[in-house]
Amino acid sequence: MTASADASGAVGLVARSLEAVRQHLGMEVAYISEFVGNDSVFRVVDAPGLEALIKPGDSRSLDDVYCRHILAGRLPELIPDTSVLPLAVAMPITRAVPIGSHVSVPIRLEDGSVYGMFCCLSPQTNPSLNARDLQVMRAFADIAAGEIRRERQSEVEAEARRAGIRRVIDESLFAIHFQPIWDFRHRAPVGFECLTRFSPVPVRSPDKWFAEAAALGLGLDLELAAIRACVQAAAGLPDDVYVAINAAAETLLSPGLAAALEGVDGRRFVLELTEHAAVADYPSLLATIETFRARGFRLAIDDAGAGYSGLQHILRLKPDIIKLDMALTRDVDTDPARRALAAALIHFARETGCQILAEGIETDEEYATLKRLGVAKGQGYHLGRPMVLADALALCAPAEQVA
Repeated sequence: MTASADASGAVGLVARSLEAVRQHLGMEVAYISEFVGNDSVFRVVDAPGLEALIKPGDSRSLDDVYCRHILAGRLPELIPDTSVLPLAVAMPITRAVPIGSHVSVPIRLEDGSVYGMFCCLSPQTNPSLNARDLQVMRAFADIAAGEIRRERQSEVEAEARRAGIRRVIDESLFAIHFQPIWDFRHRAPVGFECLTRFSPVPVRSPDKWFAEAAALGLGLDLELAAIRACVQAAAGLPDDVYVAINAAAETLLSPGLAAALEGVDGRRFVLELTEHAAVADYPSLLATIETFRARGFRLAIDDAGAGYSGLQHILRLKPDIIKLDMALTRDVDTDPARRALAAALIHFARETGCQILAEGIETDEEYATLKRLGVAKGQGYHLGRPMVLADALALCAPAEQVA
């Protein structure tokens, strides 16, 4: 059984309904069609072994099929034997398919308009078809209509959400904040992580904005918009501090990222891979990363220790910086298990020649423990909250200048 997965074709319950009706009637083909212009487009199909004859997405002109004649009353909804109806006999499709028996009822939407047809057909005649079978078809057509209405409403709501995301992108309804990354030995900022803060209400955390954009197919667009804003804002920072930019694997592989970073001095930037899902094509991702490295960019793996995928990223991509996830840094001073795993990653970094950076440091005890374990750089609310550019510039100013 095959079923269309597009927004206008109901799946799941409707697909199972098609199969049940087709088997109940003993027919070979069942489908739901949608009227699109002058065509009948097959949206959901149940026709085992007959995929060459009919499949989701196929279409036929309404001039060539029974639909209009049934709606106009020129053909009945229930046809046990097409050979006894002159109009059906005269239609080329009856011989071409062939169609020996046919049952089809309209799918009507809430406003009374006809969406399409709920149809079953067979190359053989079927004298057993009766009024009760027609009632069954109409009942399932009503179920399909309900599912289609819900699907359409969901698409309307999704489009409204997409429009909201597009507005955020087009009007730059977000601000870039900078969270300082500290050198523990000198207690001075060596870099900043760019973070996006969104202004539209209701107020939501950035991860929810990016997750919704990704679910609506706009994740790449939103992330690239944020990266362009980061690059523009970071231009005002001193040359001796670096800027970390968050990017998912899809973004790293996108030509849009290369365009957003065109002309940028890569030595001032770190690309943080934030993707938690498994990467399908590590060789392509690594090749892309190497093109950025050739321009001076460094790679950081975010959230190390938070899951299997993060460890895969570390092993396959050979990052310049490994960021200890806050799941490890939180309570590292009191939790032996966290401390042991953090120490293992610190040892790994030392052995492979990359740097360790701890994130999510929130207490002086966590800071002291991480420093004692050998961590040299970190960030977190204990060291500095995300701040606007003016405050980041003030933080970088020499002490005598601040005075």
